[in-house]
Amino acid sequence: MTQIVIDKVRHMYRPARGRPVLALEDVSLEVGEQEFIALLGPSGCGKSTLLYLMGGFLPVESGSITVNGKLVTGPGPDRGVVFQHFALFPWKTVLQNVLYGLERQNMAREQREERARKFIELVGLRGFEDNYPSQLSGGMKQRAAIARTLAIDPQVLLMDEPFGALDAQTRALMQSELLGIWRASPKTVIFVTHDVQEAVYLAGRVVVMSARPGRVKTIVDTNFDKTAPDILRSRQFNDKVDEIWGLVKEEAIKAQMGRGP
Repeated sequence: MTQIVIDKVRHMYRPARGRPVLALEDVSLEVGEQEFIALLGPSGCGKSTLLYLMGGFLPVESGSITVNGKLVTGPGPDRGVVFQHFALFPWKTVLQNVLYGLERQNMAREQREERARKFIELVGLRGFEDNYPSQLSGGMKQRAAIARTLAIDPQVLLMDEPFGALDAQTRALMQSELLGIWRASPKTVIFVTHDVQEAVYLAGRVVVMSARPGRVKTIVDTNFDKTAPDILRSRQFNDKVDEIWGLVKEEAIKAQMGRGP
């Protein structure tokens, strides 16, 4: 069942100084319910812009975005966002951070605490409920941010390079954790990344975007068994990584040369 429909979206940045920049041009995409999609492309291709448009943080100037048949006109509880830099309240504990969104929903105290603890356990932070963000590692902070977003039960999870600030080892662990969380609590996920291997490992489909102005260059099916042992070393996995890297590299060269597709 189609959940998100992006239809001929165009977006122009108009800075206070300097000339306008066309970030996206004629972008169309359909995303199914509980599907995991990765957005991939060269720097400046509009991946994050498209995510923010879906989140309702930027106005849709031309074209339309609908979620469950409703036009996106602003942020809403049906869409949860996880940013790269954790976005936790430093003065709140892990539990207090996860409770924050539930308090805004006016949920009963006992119910919201039970729900918060459920998702803290789901992301592997049981025992750290009373810790502050300064007492957590980068991976633990991102787990807390994911728990806070999942706790409000959004239908769509928008993730903007959520593991980009982590070291390589922690990033690999978090990728596996995210797949486990997604299987345990299925959501529609739109995941922005620069990492081809990450995109192939996590997503069922990878949307490769062109050099700016961003368009959908192609969509590659990566929906094969990610639970197989040594999947990262398998021929199927690495052939798919090579295929997609070739597409991204082509657009990255165009971007460096300062011309569009």
